[in-house]
Amino acid sequence: MVVVGADVHKRSHTFVAVDEVGRRLGEKTVKATTEGHQVALMWARDQFGMELTWGIEDCRNMSARLERDLLGAGQSVVRVPTKLMAQTRKSGRTRGKSDPIDAESVARAVLREPDLPVASHDAVSRELKLLTDRRDVLVAQRTSAINRLRWNVHELDPERGPAPRSLKAARQQQALQGWLDTAPGLVAELARAELADVIRLTSEINALEKRLSQRVREVAPALLEIPGCGDLTAAKLVGEAAGVARFKSEAAFACHAGVAPIPVWSGNTAGQMRLSRSGNRQLNSAIHRIAVTQIRMTDTEGHAYNKRRIADGKTPAAARRCVKRRIARRIYRALLADHDNRQSPTTNHHYLT
Repeated sequence: MVVVGADVHKRSHTFVAVDEVGRRLGEKTVKATTEGHQVALMWARDQFGMELTWGIEDCRNMSARLERDLLGAGQSVVRVPTKLMAQTRKSGRTRGKSDPIDAESVARAVLREPDLPVASHDAVSRELKLLTDRRDVLVAQRTSAINRLRWNVHELDPERGPAPRSLKAARQQQALQGWLDTAPGLVAELARAELADVIRLTSEINALEKRLSQRVREVAPALLEIPGCGDLTAAKLVGEAAGVARFKSEAAFACHAGVAPIPVWSGNTAGQMRLSRSGNRQLNSAIHRIAVTQIRMTDTEGHAYNKRRIADGKTPAAARRCVKRRIARRIYRALLADHDNRQSPTTNHHYLT
């Protein structure tokens, strides 16, 4: 088996091929275009045959086109987390950092970790990923605008300063706008401009959230049945999972989400575990929100399970880690159920109409 590792950049990609024992076989740099990807594919096939596995560092924006072109050509593509690539590079005998070294590290990481998730471009998950990412950008912009607005208002009149979250409501926006319209000076003018930005961004965010809610109710009904999983959290889970069928097991999904505990014991601390700090942090954050919500809701399985773990001697943090791992298992099953429903002829017909 030959593994071709890719170090991707905005304008070029560097590929390094290794054999089954990690020995370097060849290197190629091409332009980051579809034509360049075809050149790399022809080079790999001519030099190493048709049985190829491609390892790509998981840089979703820069690697998306490369993944699509390779998958469209019927190639097997594996995503390698950036931290795993860096760890593999540090453990190598070749010192330094360069594009070929990084590409070789990606290829060797694929050999070292045979259970890495394969790349896929599920249309539904990509749609929700793009929409949730756009919402995150708008929310960050609104938060920045609100902070600037509050400083301006504080300079005009410290007693008129609104609470940060209150400015998301139309009534508070209108009340503040009415007061600012009567205030003279440059600071008031700048405050009115910031408020206009907040109003515009809030309108866009609300429209996006409505669109996300409608879409996620169509494609992820099983996921929404999980207590504590709202529309936006479900959309984030589907988008970041990027096609649940690419995971070999629920344990692989948990590792990818960074909720699989890792051992940190030696000698007298045998059996001690901690939560992984690697994995997809967006997935991890979504699972964390569900876990915290379930722990607070007294009528949920997560609340009861958390109490049992604490009664067994776990610390609250350790018990919460156990709850997150349990929730990840249920999320994986729900994602699979929703995926299977979308693949059925009836569901596909409904979706197309």
